[in-house]
Amino acid sequence: MKGRDVESLDYWRLCDEYDIQQAAWLVVGLNPSEMGIAAEESSIYDPPSGYDAVETAISTALRRGIIKGKLVPLIHKNEDGTSNSIEDSIDIYKSSVEVESLRIWLSDRGIKSRFFFPMAIDEPDFLNQANPRYAPKLAAAFGAWREVHDTGGKSAKQALMKWLREHASEYGLCDEDGNPNELGIEECAKVANWEMGGGAPKTPGK
Repeated sequence: MKGRDVESLDYWRLCDEYDIQQAAWLVVGLNPSEMGIAAEESSIYDPPSGYDAVETAISTALRRGIIKGKLVPLIHKNEDGTSNSIEDSIDIYKSSVEVESLRIWLSDRGIKSRFFFPMAIDEPDFLNQANPRYAPKLAAAFGAWREVHDTGGKSAKQALMKWLREHASEYGLCDEDGNPNELGIEECAKVANWEMGGGAPKTPGK
């Protein structure tokens, strides 16, 4: 890489959305920061293994509304100086996908990319949806316990329930209308709750 500094892959976790090319590179486990450098150093563009399939799949899912984001079509410039969008096209550099929606889409398809699921390789069997004894509420309770650290002045149970509502669709905790199932969410929060004494949340620093 000609001695250049390529920023750590972890910094890409700070983003809430990626363009389609960046997303595809991250899914196949490569740093999007290296795209320009690779093109500079090679006279023939050779996409990473699996990249074409991932880019096509993400583009299709965005077009169908399966992945949330912004779809920008390719623009054709006419000889008279006017321009028009190309029907059924997608600009992979200007279109974008939301990270959380992309992660859910990957999970639904059984793709456990190390970048998007850094703990997936070492996760216990009870978190594996392919396990015949997979229990969604158990996985949801563990997910909430693992992810909620700062309760933001709320009680632990309240903070856990907030996280569970935001991720309800990932664990089948929604009703037929797609709304969070409050009874199931409360049950999971009770299991994950580490403040068994209850009462008002403590003031930070006390």
